[in-house]
Amino acid sequence: MTGAMPDRIGGQKLLDFVTHSLDQDKAEDLVSIDLRGKSEVADYMVICSGRSTRQVSAMAEKLSDALKQQCGIFSRVEGKEQGDWVLIDAGDVIVHIFRPEVRDFYQLEKMWMSPEEAKAALAGKTTAS
Repeated sequence: MTGAMPDRIGGQKLLDFVTHSLDQDKAEDLVSIDLRGKSEVADYMVICSGRSTRQVSAMAEKLSDALKQQCGIFSRVEGKEQGDWVLIDAGDVIVHIFRPEVRDFYQLEKMWMSPEEAKAALAGKTTAS
C-alpha cells in the first residue's frame, strides 16, 4: 500500500507539535493550558494571537494541513473564513487562534486558568498546569 498515513499522535507529543508549528508561524502570546482533570473535551488547550485576519487564517490553514499530513489527524476547523477567531479541534489538543482585540474581549485564559496561572502566562510563560 502506498502513501500510508503516519502514526496518529496525541497528548504531550501533539501539544509539542502544535506549539512548534504555531511558533514557527510567529504566533504571539502563545499559552498552553493543561485541561487534564478539568475537562473531558481535550487534554490541552492552546491559545495564541495573530497580528491580522490574514495571519490568523494562514496559521490555521497551515496547522490543519500539517496535522493531516504529518500526524494523520483530520481536525475540525471553524472560523477560518472570517479570521477573527479560529478554532481547531485536533482531538487531544484544542487550538484557539485570535486577533489580539478578539482575544482580549473573550479572555479564554481566565476561564480555564487559576488567577496565578493567568498572571504567570501573561508575564511571558507559555505553559500552565
